[in-house]
Amino acid sequence: MCDVYVGEKNPDSRLIDPSVISAVNSHNEWDPLEEVIVGRLDMATVPTVHVSVDFNGKNWQTKLIRLLSGFRYPGWMVRRAQQELDGFIRLLEAEGVRVRRPDPVDFHVRFRTPHWSSRGFCAACPRDLFLVAGNEIIETPSCWRSRYFEAYAYRALFKEYFKNGTRWTAAPRPELLDDLFDDHFKESKPGEPLRYVTNEFEPVFDAADFMRCGRDLFCIRSHVTNRGGIEWLRRHLGATYHVHEIESRCRRPMHIDTTFLPLAPGKVLVNPEYLDPARLPSFFKNWDVLIAPEPDPVDEIMVRLSPCSRWISLNVLMLDEKRVIVEKSQVTLIQALKDWGFSPIPCAFLTYGPFGGAFHCATLDVRRRGTLREYF
Repeated sequence: MCDVYVGEKNPDSRLIDPSVISAVNSHNEWDPLEEVIVGRLDMATVPTVHVSVDFNGKNWQTKLIRLLSGFRYPGWMVRRAQQELDGFIRLLEAEGVRVRRPDPVDFHVRFRTPHWSSRGFCAACPRDLFLVAGNEIIETPSCWRSRYFEAYAYRALFKEYFKNGTRWTAAPRPELLDDLFDDHFKESKPGEPLRYVTNEFEPVFDAADFMRCGRDLFCIRSHVTNRGGIEWLRRHLGATYHVHEIESRCRRPMHIDTTFLPLAPGKVLVNPEYLDPARLPSFFKNWDVLIAPEPDPVDEIMVRLSPCSRWISLNVLMLDEKRVIVEKSQVTLIQALKDWGFSPIPCAFLTYGPFGGAFHCATLDVRRRGTLREYF
């Protein structure tokens, strides 16, 4: 039986807690950042073996993941990454940003559906699974079975935001049957059409395959985002937004935030290995297309253990149109950002790579001071 509210102007008013000061409002990657969710490493577990996971690393990394599949990450790896994560959080707070955290969840617990079973992964990268569009949080349908219940770590936060008027949506939960995947996937060779681990059996996508520029969103087709997923989001957002697909030439495409990064109005950072700048949509002709420098090599065991590409150097976080947090080892990129008119803030974060990414991956900006605008 449902409660009926008689005589109230707003029947939903009992759901809204006026004491909650957080409100979701984020339209792009560069408005002044006021509140952000930062990931958590507690009880991180090596993803369960599956083709959607295996393709992502080098051959020896794939063998290592298969060997350690389902075990917790070694304590020394977690401790090293946690130290740098703590430093990153202190930096954000020192810059005036309110930091929120997901709840600890035991990702080692095995779960099952009627068709398959898996252990979890971790809550290190909220950017992967959640897309903020204005005042709406969208939970995305990831194709990784090990991430099926990862959103539960964020439930308390999202309930709080919901009570404060935020729209909270979840895309249709995928079945993730074997029919969705190419179990015999082999990476395409240069000159061949790109092949993907996932087909069009059902819509799947990761939020990290999308970048926001006000009313325009840009995305790539990848191993974790199929065209059905792109079309689902396009229809869901409706006429208010325009979703554009960009052609990636990466042989292992997964997440756009090491490929194409709008940093400020009129300025976009492009990875020349993964994108052909000449093939960007025509409305970027009036923008400054910033060609990313080659990443500075780093001899660090955590980098060698990371499945992330060397272009994780581009996984930066904008605090506003000028301030940008960037990996401190990437001195060439830091200098380039200065030359382009930005104010880079170096921060050590290399050890986070084995858990899925860097600054952009590790965060979800839930409130930026700005409004929905057209930039093209």
